Amino acid sequence: MQLSGETYESVRDAFRWQIPARVNIAEVIVGRHARATPTAPALIHVGDDGAPRVWTFAEIEEKASRLANALAALGIGRGMVVGVHLPQSPECLIAHVAILKRGGIVLPLFRLFGPEALRYRLENSGACAFITLNAEWARVRGDLAPLMAPDALATVITVGSASRPAHSFWHLVEGGAGEHATADTSSNDPAVMIYTSGTTGNPKGALHAHRVLYGHLPGVMLPQERFPQPGDRFWTPADWAWIGGLLDVLWPSLFHGVAVVSSTRAKFDPEWAFDFMGRHGVRNVFMPPTALRLMRQVARPRARFAYDVRSIASGGETLGADLIDWGQDAFALTFNEFYGQTECNLVVGNCASLFVVKPGSMGRAIPGHVVEIVDDQGRVLPPGTPGIVAVKRPDPVMMLEYWRNPAATAAKYRGDWLLLGDIAVKDEQGWFWFQGRDDDIINSSGYRIGPGEIEDCLGRHPAVRLAGVVGLPDAVRGEVIAAFIVLNEGFSASDALAVEIQTFVRDRLAAHEYPRIVRFIAEMPLTVTGKIRRKDLRGIG
Repeated sequence: MQLSGETYESVRDAFRWQIPARVNIAEVIVGRHARATPTAPALIHVGDDGAPRVWTFAEIEEKASRLANALAALGIGRGMVVGVHLPQSPECLIAHVAILKRGGIVLPLFRLFGPEALRYRLENSGACAFITLNAEWARVRGDLAPLMAPDALATVITVGSASRPAHSFWHLVEGGAGEHATADTSSNDPAVMIYTSGTTGNPKGALHAHRVLYGHLPGVMLPQERFPQPGDRFWTPADWAWIGGLLDVLWPSLFHGVAVVSSTRAKFDPEWAFDFMGRHGVRNVFMPPTALRLMRQVARPRARFAYDVRSIASGGETLGADLIDWGQDAFALTFNEFYGQTECNLVVGNCASLFVVKPGSMGRAIPGHVVEIVDDQGRVLPPGTPGIVAVKRPDPVMMLEYWRNPAATAAKYRGDWLLLGDIAVKDEQGWFWFQGRDDDIINSSGYRIGPGEIEDCLGRHPAVRLAGVVGLPDAVRGEVIAAFIVLNEGFSASDALAVEIQTFVRDRLAAHEYPRIVRFIAEMPLTVTGKIRRKDLRGIG
């Protein structure tokens, strides 16, 4: 799938989707390359010791086939959900390919999720198996014990030493046969499920088909400046459990036969990032906005680090003119912003080589996607009128459904328009300008976070009677999570209690979901129907 043309208009007008009727992601990202270019690097993994290990396409294919045979012996097959709770690593990629080979559904799980966040997603998805690090299994085993039953989470596979009832990842790989036929799947068969942020209530599983990979290719090609080009090598600090790490980097890069650089490093360090890109020959990067802001604080990076990056794309929030100007100074290139959501990703973006990047703009519709601004009834609004960002179906990046939630799926649409919920303006020339998002979404450090799951967790603390969660402005993170709490009788506000509540959430959900601000209030502002008035909470903040 190529983008031909020298202007945005010519690229858009010439573009046609080319999606096979029968396709399996495992075959197109690894299998075909293992046959055609077996010794080509697929993954360059940098371990904790800083030393790189090159994994070829042939190696990934063989290990994935062995694991797929082991999964078959465990009864895991077509249409079954398998949770993958691993950091960027060869094991993570091997697991994805093996599950897809079996015709299963990959459920990526963020490595920093706490036990409650994991349990909800595993239980809601009906996952039959869970692949994780041995240390993580030890941490969450007690909380997941209720799921360990027949017809539920029957299989646990751990990377590292394993004790019953868990299986050792590498023992399974070593014991499996070296060849496994890839399942014959339709482009519309389910392949991957990624949970949303949970803007209202609990997160929902956005189920995507094998076609979703093809749908992402134009949205990677443009913001990454006509990717791929000779010598390209891709890296992102984003976890592969998020749609940005998985479908904006890992799978599209491998589709094109371009090596991906990976690292298990959990905490982002800007000086390390500059050095890492230079040391490992990174040419293409997806970098969340918060990471770029942290990197901007590094003095004289071009004089200190030997990096040579060709393209950097960013998404999640507006970068602003100052950050884009800094990008020209630090990288001699223009950061290309893009836009999308878990349910329908990479539909709007920028490409500096095709058209002027206007600071503050989300970009223009990626060729192949019909994106408009509509009202709440799904009627297209004229240029310059604020409304809801919407994408017209059919579209290959559009989810199949919210998993086992037909009511929520139906509510996401108005006729043929999938409503992304964010408010924007489309100007006469086709540039989209972000105006705001629905009142619930918190955009912190590139993560789109819904308050529902956090409020539910806070409500289980014995001191909390009511909790309301909002985002408050922050110079580095964009927004920080703030929790406003009405205490139960017998509890008094204190700094120590605030820290205890923060720890309570961080240990149960994830490090990016705990409230960095905790404020105790006497009364929660509520609507007449009992809903929290988050606008009023922001006023308090």
